[in-house]
Amino acid sequence: MTRVFPWTAVIGQERLKLALLLCAIDPGIGGVLVRGPRGVAKTTLARAFAELLPGRFVELPLGATEERVTGTLDLGKVLENGEVVFSPGLLARAHEGVLYVDEVNLLADGLVDLLLDAAATGSNVVERDGVSHAHAARFVLVGTMNPEEGELRAQFVDRFGLSVAADALISPHERAQIVMRRLSFERDPELFWAGFEGAQQELIERCARARQHALSLDFQGPGLDRVTKLCHAAGVEGVRADLAMLRAARAHAAWHERHAILAEDVDAVAELALAHRRRNPTEPSGAPPSAAGAGRSQTPPSGAGPAGPMRGKTSEATGDSVSGASAAPEREGSRSAGDRGAGNRGVGDRGVGERGALPPVPVRAIEPPQLPQAWIGNEKQSATPGVSSGARRRRRESTR
Repeated sequence: MTRVFPWTAVIGQERLKLALLLCAIDPGIGGVLVRGPRGVAKTTLARAFAELLPGRFVELPLGATEERVTGTLDLGKVLENGEVVFSPGLLARAHEGVLYVDEVNLLADGLVDLLLDAAATGSNVVERDGVSHAHAARFVLVGTMNPEEGELRAQFVDRFGLSVAADALISPHERAQIVMRRLSFERDPELFWAGFEGAQQELIERCARARQHALSLDFQGPGLDRVTKLCHAAGVEGVRADLAMLRAARAHAAWHERHAILAEDVDAVAELALAHRRRNPTEPSGAPPSAAGAGRSQTPPSGAGPAGPMRGKTSEATGDSVSGASAAPEREGSRSAGDRGAGNRGVGDRGVGERGALPPVPVRAIEPPQLPQAWIGNEKQSATPGVSSGARRRRRESTR
């Protein structure tokens, strides 16, 4: 049997570990979107995570067809004896396990939508080619992506339950430990696993207990009040953030064997649910920059690790533009220093009028093209060789 690197041997990435464990307790949270550069243990943790679940690890290739994902008619059975039989796809194989999509931002939109639907409903329904079939498909969807290779569309990002920015900076001491553990694992996987087998078994048992305990916890209580306040303050659209955060808070409470969802459970998972959904509250037209900044700074902080790096990813996760291509009107004071340069002085500094009209769009003067020397006639006023100014004027009048 091929061994994978054990979960308990992975150093760092605590926030990613927390998000995955919460989804192991309650797959209904809706999966985890992991952002980060190459080589920060995204795939290693996803493979190790499958060891904590009853099911298997299934990786979705980027070139997969819809039939391979959902399943389709078994043509072999049809040709052999005319029998209509359903041939299961990757969603059936991933049941009670992990469905892993590397570079999910490069996957076709139709497949992304299909995966998110199955992850949210816990089932797969196929109606095609004379086949009508439905089966359970409860799995943890883990999608990883490198933002440098392109963004995932905003409507798909929002449907992931949790989002994590993988830590890219590690200390020299941690780097040395990671390298030595990896070399030890490659030299003798069985011996390496033996050193972590006890911790692995304890973690698997704790996950199973938390999964059962979560079913007995009521969503009502102080946790629900805290969730609604945080989501309202963050200005998120819809209630997907509320649902994901409340489910994650319940899983967190079950992990710690509590009998109710407390505010501290919500705070521990809040940023995981809000990082890719947060919207700044809309300020009134003409609001000064100081007021806009104050409105953003009042969002309650999360208790799950430093919130700063996650907030830095908000614009990437939501698809909001930071380069001036946003659909929202540009407000006074939001222009960069470069936009108020010499060519635009006096235009970029105008604010929104009393009736909310947008300021004029600054236009940079375009230098007239230089004509070749051979085209220039004797008359300096002529723009066309051999054409007098009077003839040029008569031509303009005839074309009106």
